[in-house]
Amino acid sequence: MYSVGLNSCQYNYSTTGNVKVAPVKNIEQNQSVQLNPAVTSPINNTIPYNPSFSASALRTRLNSTEEKNKYNAISAQLDKSSRKQLKELLKSGILLNANSNDRSSVLDNLYKILQNDRAPGLPNEVILKDTIAILNDPHIITQQFGDIPKNMNEKLIDKYMDDNNMNKDKLIPRKLADLDINVEHSGTCVASSIEFNLAKKMPAEFARFVEGISSPRMSVDKTIQLKNLTENTLDSIWLLNAFEVPFKMDNFNNAKLTFAPDKNAIIRARIQVANKDPNERSSVDVLMQSTLMQIGSQQTYDSLSDKRKGKFNQNDKGLIEFEKTFTESVVEDKNKVSVTYQTVDDNARLIGYETDFETMKHQISDALKMGENVIIGYTQVDDNNEIINGHEITIIGQKYDKNGKLIFICNDTDDDIPNAIEYSAEYLLPKIHHAGLPQEVVKDDVKLVENWVEGLKSYNEMKKNKSNIADLNQQKNAA
Repeated sequence: MYSVGLNSCQYNYSTTGNVKVAPVKNIEQNQSVQLNPAVTSPINNTIPYNPSFSASALRTRLNSTEEKNKYNAISAQLDKSSRKQLKELLKSGILLNANSNDRSSVLDNLYKILQNDRAPGLPNEVILKDTIAILNDPHIITQQFGDIPKNMNEKLIDKYMDDNNMNKDKLIPRKLADLDINVEHSGTCVASSIEFNLAKKMPAEFARFVEGISSPRMSVDKTIQLKNLTENTLDSIWLLNAFEVPFKMDNFNNAKLTFAPDKNAIIRARIQVANKDPNERSSVDVLMQSTLMQIGSQQTYDSLSDKRKGKFNQNDKGLIEFEKTFTESVVEDKNKVSVTYQTVDDNARLIGYETDFETMKHQISDALKMGENVIIGYTQVDDNNEIINGHEITIIGQKYDKNGKLIFICNDTDDDIPNAIEYSAEYLLPKIHHAGLPQEVVKDDVKLVENWVEGLKSYNEMKKNKSNIADLNQQKNAA
């Protein structure tokens, strides 16, 4: 495994796959394929695209006295800008959408955020305002960490050193701790992409998550269907145990999972409440991204350093493909398949493709036609086709330009642009390393391999590598 970074985002790519599918065929790289990222420039644009749900599911009028009372109570606590956003949520049908795990609506959860206690240091009005703003325009979600106020820096260095058993009396460890907590390059592109997708496609579930993880309990429960992880219940239970997600079995088909941010997320969230600068994460972004990183990293993420540990990954930043797929699957309660398109050797060199670009195009397009957004991991290479950058973005729509060329409409949480952006298919397809797709889209194109098989493979490889390193160290000590 190896890690590559793009701007301030790091994403880990595994040379062994870590996917749920096997390729139909391999296509050798050839001269006709342009891999240099400078060949075509992306087009930035502001485009409203893909409503969160179909028109038939919209409800835009407050029908009951209870709904009207909740709406008025919320509206009374908002400033002019947020009140306007609340009206837009009602007008668009988002406010009364109830596509959540417990059938509560966006309105229900906004009211809970307002009326019920929040975790210490998280004012109700701030969490309420942040949530409304995100639901009104999910493109404002960002992965950009905020700076630590100078008056808190030394205290947080001490905490971080205590947490990691570092010697606080030594100058070098203290400087290293200072570098670790003053995060310049975030590794949460996977988490922020999943956060965006949840806010865009399942606004009621997003609001329910926020209400739970910002409450004094700082967690949210979600009941999932085990068949959306694997075909076999025992294999699904193995996966949940492997990722160390707290859960209880409701029956042989369903399980109730508990998601929570890491213990230091509250520190970052409080900082953003009082010190948020433009283009930095909101307090809601902090809590959501921490929660999603915890799910994928086997509960080992640390919001102070943006680093993780875990049994499936040798790197301390970001999530690997297998971890991303698991996180998407349990958060959305959908059977997600991660399809790997690029063939990469052990030296991080792009040597070919697992399938042709037309197949890639129709798989992504079919998913979009189903109303699904597609989170992709893409790479950039140098003149020798060695991967130098990698990043995670979300394809949210498509269109054709005046020349009939396909354009993908995307969201990027790391570009400081709070709008949709456009990439030509010709530019983007050669760069896509993997894509998270519904199983229905790919079942006729690929041979499915169960998720837990890849997980067990990764786990065994990690154990083997650690054992080899231990043996080498033992031999050096003996010499």
